[in-house]
Amino acid sequence: MEMFSKAARGRPATQRLGPPGSDWSPYQRLDDAVHAYFLHADVALEAVRGVLGRRRVRGFTLERVVDLSESGASVWQEAAVCDGRRLILWHSEELADEAGGGTVLDSSIQVLPLEVIGHVGLRTLVGRDELGRRVDRGAYLVLATATPHELTAVRADPEGAVAAARFRPEAFRFSKSLEDGGPGQIARLIEFGRLLGRLVPR
Repeated sequence: MEMFSKAARGRPATQRLGPPGSDWSPYQRLDDAVHAYFLHADVALEAVRGVLGRRRVRGFTLERVVDLSESGASVWQEAAVCDGRRLILWHSEELADEAGGGTVLDSSIQVLPLEVIGHVGLRTLVGRDELGRRVDRGAYLVLATATPHELTAVRADPEGAVAAARFRPEAFRFSKSLEDGGPGQIARLIEFGRLLGRLVPR
């Protein structure tokens, strides 16, 4: 898709990128990583750059899931970008276009000040290969805010009155494994989690 050709022209002419879904972890620049990995790279970059402005990208991680069904393949994509003071979240999903037939891309963006993140949880799975060398087999990152996402009433008994209310905070989860992303993307997710751990206010 060449809807936003300016972003595509901004990449060096000598940069050779694989087909969408290629490993993005070797690319330090957001533009190159997104073009290597996303099916709708120009849409993603247009959305992110629109709120990023002139601020520098400090770190990012990318997610992509292909869902196969009877109606065909649907691609879910997400980018999490940190500029040092904000977390910029972009995601897209292909939906059925009831009006025109086929599919339509649902693209959305969310901007969170780092001050609203109250919890950064980073879990890694560490193993050994056949030679005894350390291997990171997976990484899981959770970013939780104090914003209520779901409120659930808790009753003392089935017939009793509401005794309390439990709320689940808004949280964003990212994961990589050897099967889903490979060692390079695991390392990049760990790097991203550590960056947020350093930047999120106490």
